[in-house]
Amino acid sequence: MKKRLLFAVAFLGIVAGIVSAYLYHQKPAAAAPLAPSRNPYRDGIYAEGIIQSTQKNGENINIYPEVGGTVTKVFVHNGEMVVKGAPLFALDDSVEKGVVAEDRARIGAARASLAYQRHQLDFLQQEVRLDPRSVSRITVVSARDNLRIARENLQVAVRTLMADQDRLALYQVDAPVSGTILRAGGTAAGAYASPQGIYGTYSQGMNPVVVMGEKSPELEVQAYLDEILVPRLPVSARIDATMFIRGAPGVSIPLKFVRIQPYVVPKIELSNQRTEKVDVRVLPILFRFSPPKNLHLYPGELADVYIAAHP
Repeated sequence: MKKRLLFAVAFLGIVAGIVSAYLYHQKPAAAAPLAPSRNPYRDGIYAEGIIQSTQKNGENINIYPEVGGTVTKVFVHNGEMVVKGAPLFALDDSVEKGVVAEDRARIGAARASLAYQRHQLDFLQQEVRLDPRSVSRITVVSARDNLRIARENLQVAVRTLMADQDRLALYQVDAPVSGTILRAGGTAAGAYASPQGIYGTYSQGMNPVVVMGEKSPELEVQAYLDEILVPRLPVSARIDATMFIRGAPGVSIPLKFVRIQPYVVPKIELSNQRTEKVDVRVLPILFRFSPPKNLHLYPGELADVYIAAHP
């Protein structure tokens, strides 16, 4: 009985090993790849595009502070609508406030000096009226010079205070236009912001502190055409273009031509890399479109753009 049980257990172990080996060597079927966008034109040329908000100059609004400092407060969040003049973020202004306080103290001292010199001159002039021989002419002239110097010192102190107050105002950055906050995620309290931007740990480069876009029912796509394809670009009056969104196969969006930037630029506009292995250059072309109601599109997305001539 025990031998039969041992043989049964051994047989089951052999069967389990064979089944496991068979299943282990089976290769899972690869997932079907996303269908690439197809060229809708017979002679269309391809350009890679970046979706962005509608702007008069064809770019999102990148906001940098005019002075450097530690961010103390962020007043906005991504996707928020703001009006022109609304505060966006504030920098540490404790040092500048100390300078302004010193300026006010200098103004107080300059006013006291001016009052003293004016009193001295009035006293000397009164003494001269009572007895011209009691005070020398040099003393009166010197008192007038001291009064003039005190008045000029006060004017300088006032101008210095106004300049420092204007500089103090730079430590709070306000919205230059009414629009939408596209990106303020990298602007956290405690981070350091400079006129070059704020360091992005993901991009490992300097990014705008806040990116804004004007409110508009339309969006724009900045297409970058490889310089090799530039000779095949139709004339502006005949340009026709269609855009395909990555991850949304079968969805095509007609584009309205806006303008061509007549200057070929390095491809770092797309990759955000300062060093390229190959010096690839592209021609920026701006298009405008109305987003489909059933598709969510956001500035910064990459898209496939095909360009051809009107039939």
